Amino acid sequence: MRTSWNGSLSFGLVSIPVGLAPATKPAARQSDVSFRLLHRECSTPIKQKRWCPTHDREVTQDEIVRGYEVAKGQFVIVEDADLEALERRDDSRSIEIRRFVPDESVDPIYFDRHYYLVPGSAAAQRRPYALLLEAMRETRTAALGRFVRAGRESLCLVRARGDALALETLFVSEDVYSQAEIAEAVAEADVKEPELQLARQVIESLTGEFEPSELHSEYRRDLRALLDAKLRGEEIAEPEPVEVAPVVDLMEALKASVAAANKGGDAKPARARAKPKSKARAKAS
Repeated sequence: MRTSWNGSLSFGLVSIPVGLAPATKPAARQSDVSFRLLHRECSTPIKQKRWCPTHDREVTQDEIVRGYEVAKGQFVIVEDADLEALERRDDSRSIEIRRFVPDESVDPIYFDRHYYLVPGSAAAQRRPYALLLEAMRETRTAALGRFVRAGRESLCLVRARGDALALETLFVSEDVYSQAEIAEAVAEADVKEPELQLARQVIESLTGEFEPSELHSEYRRDLRALLDAKLRGEEIAEPEPVEVAPVVDLMEALKASVAAANKGGDAKPARARAKPKSKARAKAS
């Protein structure tokens, strides 16, 4: 596996040689099809220009500096040398483990980027890797740490994932929004026991094993089909309007979902077929 960074994983007096390899493909955060912006009239790719409105002209790269806006229109200039002075403070190339925590105690909302830690090529280097992996699996712990790459500090979580160690870079606490507002709104909602029982039945009827192969993007599929059709010169049909499902009574929707799941159907069509509350009452009378 090709690595993008090589160093070591260290805790206490232990140092394990590792490499960092991306766990996801470069296009994982977007469609696997990329577009360029064209001039509609001639299909020529357009160019983005860096323009100074004060001097009314295009500026070159060597005329550009970074600025931090402290007030409207007031900036503190930050030179490349200022940032380089900060970046050079740590070149240890070591992932420093600060603490081991229960592996389920770190909320995935803090996960940013995903990597595999690749063991060294020599057998003597793989043994401590395998030892740490097995110990973390048995104790069900993960390791919180930090490392510096390309002059930038990253907080990270190292965890056992099957037969490999995975590394997740972490957002800092101030970058994650609080859920207090949502929790307050939910606390005010009245959940009735009959509704809760039906909700449990829906969950139980749809419970199964996680299959990664089932994770696929319908958007990517449809986008590829669209591009293939355009390449063949086919006329693209207008998509049919999506029928909006009527607003239904919660209990009625839950019952219909349970019934559909028990028949091996899909809960979504069941909800779409459900009748509006007023019509359902009229039929019952």
